[in-house]
Amino acid sequence: MWELQIRGTDLYHILNWLFIYSFLGWVWESCYVSVKEKKLVNRGFVTGPVCTIYGFGAVSVYLILKPVSGNLLLLYLGGVVVPTILEYLTAVLMENIFHTSWWDYSRNKYNFQGRICLGASLGWGIFSIILFYGFHPIVERIVSLYSVSVGKILVGAASLVYAVDFGMSFMNAMQIGEKLRNMDAVIDELSEYIQSSRLFRSTEELKERLFAYPGFEHGTELRRRLEARFDAAVAFGGEEFKGRQEERKTQIEERIALFRSRYEAVQNRGSRFTNRAMNAYPHMKSRAQALRDRRKK
Repeated sequence: MWELQIRGTDLYHILNWLFIYSFLGWVWESCYVSVKEKKLVNRGFVTGPVCTIYGFGAVSVYLILKPVSGNLLLLYLGGVVVPTILEYLTAVLMENIFHTSWWDYSRNKYNFQGRICLGASLGWGIFSIILFYGFHPIVERIVSLYSVSVGKILVGAASLVYAVDFGMSFMNAMQIGEKLRNMDAVIDELSEYIQSSRLFRSTEELKERLFAYPGFEHGTELRRRLEARFDAAVAFGGEEFKGRQEERKTQIEERIALFRSRYEAVQNRGSRFTNRAMNAYPHMKSRAQALRDRRKK
């Protein structure tokens, strides 16, 4: 099995590279998202320190583009195309399996269905050149530091641990879509209530009252969606928000507090994995919401 050749490379080296690149991808993604979100984030589908899409992507790019690695232009163009196809197929697959959109480029220029975008694709081309001339020689050197017998044990153990982690993560991920749909339902009901109430004097007051509740929004994406919906609600109400009695303002605040309790109950429901995954992907949406957003755009 270990000697099985795939485009001139044996399976032993491919599997070793796969796990090393998966770990490096996890380090990059976790650091990047942690800085962006200003909190520690364990990125990736599984709980362990690997982002398999990076490992699979790096190995695939290397094996597919190795014949043109001597031509920088072809290497760059191939580095744009191959990872972009992999990213798109992964997004489609995960949306259809889990009914959840795990990342969203819809706010980026020149995106396609929010699943891929030109900026990221051009970046993949640069990363592909760095892969061949920077990372891969180092990765090959790492694999050469230990014997083949030790490497087989390491790969076997890592594969076993990953299989268990992936199985548990897969089962838990099936719950995320339903959780997001329930969260969307609360937000939709709240939005309808706000639109029918027309009680707050201004957009600023409405947002201030709503966002004063810590934990009410889920990540930056839900905050953006809430803000957009509340802007529309205030615009719909216009000046009628201004002359409402304090009693009715108290009533809507009590209703908002009730919505908050319902939302937090749904948000806190589920396993530790579902909460970790949702924190790791702050732009995660239910598939239904992602489709609605794409139609609007």
